Amino acid sequence: MKSIRFWSFGFPLAWLFAAHALAQTAAAPLTLQQAIDMARAKNPTLISAQQHVSATKASEITAGLRQNPSFTVSGSDVSLPADNPASPYSYSANVSRLFERGQKRRWRLDVAHATTDVTESQYKDIERQTILQVKDAFTNMLAAKAALRIADDNLTSYRKTVDLSSVRLKDGDISQTDFERIDLQQAEFESDYDDAQLNLTQASDQLQLLLGIQKPADTFDITGVLDPPGLAVTLPQLEQDALAARPDYQAAVQSVTLADANVKLADADGTTDPTIGGEYDRAGTYNSAGFQVSIPLRLFDRNQGEKERTRYEAQSSRFAEVAARNQVINDVDQAWAGYQAALSLAKRYHGHYLDEATHVRDNLEYSYRRGGASLLDYLDALRDYRQINLDALNADQQVWLNIHQLSFAAATEIIP
Repeated sequence: MKSIRFWSFGFPLAWLFAAHALAQTAAAPLTLQQAIDMARAKNPTLISAQQHVSATKASEITAGLRQNPSFTVSGSDVSLPADNPASPYSYSANVSRLFERGQKRRWRLDVAHATTDVTESQYKDIERQTILQVKDAFTNMLAAKAALRIADDNLTSYRKTVDLSSVRLKDGDISQTDFERIDLQQAEFESDYDDAQLNLTQASDQLQLLLGIQKPADTFDITGVLDPPGLAVTLPQLEQDALAARPDYQAAVQSVTLADANVKLADADGTTDPTIGGEYDRAGTYNSAGFQVSIPLRLFDRNQGEKERTRYEAQSSRFAEVAARNQVINDVDQAWAGYQAALSLAKRYHGHYLDEATHVRDNLEYSYRRGGASLLDYLDALRDYRQINLDALNADQQVWLNIHQLSFAAATEIIP
């Protein structure tokens, strides 16, 4: 029980959640969907935006409030005797209230509701951007893990070549100079391994930051594949999905509704609001009642400036909605083109270049070890093999990054 009290009151609750998340991620690698779910729940930027939506929604309460009545009590000569005919004491009580005309409360509520709708759509757009960042960071970490495996395999394989070359040097099959050239080449493979290890650490830290983990953990791990998938969608379908689902476009449409509500509220604010009151008076032994009506004479200020401004703002919001619609279509088209180009490149590597690079490396390694190929040819084959594998990995990574960008542009998960 002491430990429970320590964690509950000694540290912020968010820190406890983060520690719990770390314990979970240490137990099992995260999938992409699990990473997205964790970001939705723990990312501080999203949590901040959620609170802003709640604060905006609370403004609807203020917008729906009605005008409070006023109550006034006054008295005079209350210290004199009640039977003093020259100056009897008097009391009065007054209740008055301003009555709004032009349906001001209705239009205030419409403005508040529309503002909440726009804010919620803006939050969804922030969430959409955060999910894209998580997907990209997740893919980058998968690519970094694959690059580290390639670097480790290349280094392990080359060390065997160095060991074999050392034996051949002792047997007199190669010269000292050739051995040293082979040994020097190992530095490049070791450098590749160190760079790959650094890239993996940085990619892991970036993903953990997006997941709301305060301190990166070395035990954090993910699982997934980078094999390029096929898509069962068409460009026109994605364009329609984007127009129906993009929260930034929805915010632009809702901003038109908000602007129209502001126009109606400005017109309503130009109407005159009367104040009506009732009064009870007692002077000496006499009672009386009365009423009063106060009507402002709006000879000069009839809210002309706000009426004009809100109408221009309404026109501006309509043009902004058209611009947002065009941007949605353009974003989808560009993302589609990027995906097609990346997929074409990845197919070329997997369908031709990877197998060819492996075949050339294996043949020249076999020939070199038996004296049938020169050292330069063998080293060139190793460099080509390493570069082709890295290029193929980068091509696969770009396919996935473009898929994530396409899902982002269409606001639709195109990979089930």
